[in-house]
Amino acid sequence: MNNQKFRKIKPEIRILGIDDAPFTPHKEGEVLIVGTVFRGGFWLDGVLTTHIQVDGSDSTNKIVTMVSESRQWGQIRVIILDGITFGGFNVVDIREIYKKTDIPVIVIMRKIPKFEKIKKALQKFPDWEDRWDNIKKAGKVYEVRAKEPIFVQISGIDLDDAIEIVKLSTTRSAIPEPIRAAHIIAAGVETGESKGNA
Repeated sequence: MNNQKFRKIKPEIRILGIDDAPFTPHKEGEVLIVGTVFRGGFWLDGVLTTHIQVDGSDSTNKIVTMVSESRQWGQIRVIILDGITFGGFNVVDIREIYKKTDIPVIVIMRKIPKFEKIKKALQKFPDWEDRWDNIKKAGKVYEVRAKEPIFVQISGIDLDDAIEIVKLSTTRSAIPEPIRAAHIIAAGVETGESKGNA
């Protein structure tokens, strides 16, 4: 699959930021996933939601369905994920999301993951090799110097374009506003009030 190349990244580019709500680790059940649609890093245009299984393997399909069934689908130009795992160890396949939605994906991380530690933790699952494969497919981790240094993985987008979009949408904190807002909304819905910064 080829990366999409943006001719020009407009200040009001529509970005979907996705994060999960607080949940009880290692406990069977569902966790709320929230997506916020922003124009650039300032204007909130919409909110999408779905649920995934804690420590399950349905995050990729649920996110694809959430996006592709949204009225916003045709306007979203990039998806930004807060990490590559949701609901514990429900690992996203970012290449599959790009393939099925035709929308490039950027994964945001505050620090470089300890991959060997993650690999060891995954081995308690019968399908751990599939989960680990999703992590490997996410590819190289790149540093981006926005308001503070953060790290990204990408699918379907050139690194230079990804860096420009991350910097453009990082307006109020160290991370892009769409995932900061998704985090705040998800926490508020789940617990009654969001606490602290995203």
